Amino acid sequence: MAEVRASPLSSEKLRETADAAVGDVQSGSTVMVGGFGDAGVPFALIDALVRRGVTDLSIVANNCGTGERGLAALFKHGMVRRVYASFPAQAGNGHFAESFRSGRTELVLIPQGTLAERIRAAGAGLGGILTPTGVDTLVAEGKQVVLVDGRSYLLELPLHADVALVRAHTADTSGNLRYRLSSRNFNPVMAMAARCTIAEVERLVEVGALDPDDVHTPGVFVDRLFVAPAGRRE
Repeated sequence: MAEVRASPLSSEKLRETADAAVGDVQSGSTVMVGGFGDAGVPFALIDALVRRGVTDLSIVANNCGTGERGLAALFKHGMVRRVYASFPAQAGNGHFAESFRSGRTELVLIPQGTLAERIRAAGAGLGGILTPTGVDTLVAEGKQVVLVDGRSYLLELPLHADVALVRAHTADTSGNLRYRLSSRNFNPVMAMAARCTIAEVERLVEVGALDPDDVHTPGVFVDRLFVAPAGRRE
């Protein structure tokens, strides 16, 4: 696989820095952030978002980060108004906990499978999904219950975003992405569900170097690419 070496940018989608890649993300945006734990998290793009200083964000992510980096930094700097997550509470995520307890951040708790399917529904252009998860619990409050063959289901609506920040192992200059191992988690569905998808990648190759069977996210869904410095690669 021929890797692109240092050379003039060969695609309109490429950006030289993470700051340039997120340079027009606005306060008040809904931002999806890929990853599961630390696997597949676009840390460099999140750092750039922190430097940009946007506020009042609605974040869609599996969890809320730990320690001082990644998603945790968004809560540390008071940037998140609302978060849609399935696993917000875990050891080491004190910044989210403090932001939630103080009332700065609203939590919308979504079962993990439902979260993934609501995002997928947005990317696929569906009007929603029916799931039995959450029926007769707090999850069902305010939602339509649909009876199918004598069983109750919740109608869960699609989750769209203004921006998706994803991380892939390899991209070609047309934006086709290949994820590696467990990094192929929420990243593929999030890449399809946003108006603008920004990908942080470890390797950049020319068009044709990726086998079509190895493309997990087609380039049509990717608007911008940024190659993370070596020190920021997982």
